Amino acid sequence: MTKALEGVRILDMTHVQAGPTGTQLLAWLGADVIKVELPGRGDITRGQLQDVKGADSLYFTMLNSNKRSVTINMKTPHGKAVLEELVRRCDVIVENFGPGVLDRAGFTWERFQELNPRIIYASIKGFGPGPFVDCKAYENVAQCMGGAASTTGWENGPPTVTGAQIGDSGTGVHCVVGILGALFQREHTGKGQRVEVAMTDAVLNLCRVKMRDQQRLQRGPLAEYPNREFGEAVPRAGNASGGGQPGAALRCAPGGPNDYVYVIIQPTCWAPLMKLCGREELIADPAYATPAARLPKIPECFSIIEKWTMTKTKMDVMAALNEVDVPCGPILSMKDIYEDRSLYARNMLVELDHPTRGRYVQVGMPINLSDSPVEHRRAPLLGEHTDEILGWLGYGEGEIKAMHDEGAV
Repeated sequence: MTKALEGVRILDMTHVQAGPTGTQLLAWLGADVIKVELPGRGDITRGQLQDVKGADSLYFTMLNSNKRSVTINMKTPHGKAVLEELVRRCDVIVENFGPGVLDRAGFTWERFQELNPRIIYASIKGFGPGPFVDCKAYENVAQCMGGAASTTGWENGPPTVTGAQIGDSGTGVHCVVGILGALFQREHTGKGQRVEVAMTDAVLNLCRVKMRDQQRLQRGPLAEYPNREFGEAVPRAGNASGGGQPGAALRCAPGGPNDYVYVIIQPTCWAPLMKLCGREELIADPAYATPAARLPKIPECFSIIEKWTMTKTKMDVMAALNEVDVPCGPILSMKDIYEDRSLYARNMLVELDHPTRGRYVQVGMPINLSDSPVEHRRAPLLGEHTDEILGWLGYGEGEIKAMHDEGAV
């Protein structure tokens, strides 16, 4: 059985998180992803947040599975020649260097086109064209400047970034969409093209409902928000759902830091909720019977439900609410998720063996294709496939040894 991207070759010149997230997805889809790293050091995340001495960190291994690693020093003549030969042989280049780094090294878009007119050149940067184009960005910078932090947190608290890596991993996913689109278009035109994704743009795209609310706010207060006062910008609204259905995280037994369940009150859910809570009299009470009547009293409504949820565990609450079709979700800690065997059964969490760090758990491919099954493989050691790839490029044993000796690879 073939893989979705079998035969597609990716020259992965990315590091840290945003780029490697995208290229790992491409590798899981079956592409041959050749990760280019600096001899002797490699991707900086190999040594960051190490938990096993002398072994690649989980930071690296969880973002680079299913890839091949080749070490190249592109500042040397031989290293530059190897990189140029790889460009000729690959379908896609992906990079997330700082602004202008590859250009200054002589690897411009125009040079890539000369080497391979069919090449697709994908770049991830912090910012798009404009006043910040030459500035560096990191995960939290992108969240702050893409609109996420100002709309996250509690009304009287500071702006808050989310634990989900929407700036880095979110941008990597956006980049994959661009690459796949360019590959499809090349089937018709025969030409490669540039793909550019900015981290702040990706964050903004994920915050589109807040841009919706910014425009609605110009016409009056946002009724579904729990905030009592509104200024000129979309406020932080705690755990409000941000949609038309009120939602809140409610405490559960036994009362630990993650003993909560998120409950949504849809119009059809009020009656079954009040039956479960033992407050049947509120089903027909004109002060609560309709969504419009409940809207000014949303905090009170959730307080009524919370008195019931506090008597049960979050999983018992979920079971009871699902019996009556009330949307809900227990707050799962990372420990809860790590220990959930159902995730391993469907390969959303995968256990892999690594030659230096031993067995570790990898987040698996989140997208399932019926005719392109994913075989999860460990991340490569630094330069593990250098000689293999140089031999494929046509270099002999003597040439490969000489390049090693001079530090070109």
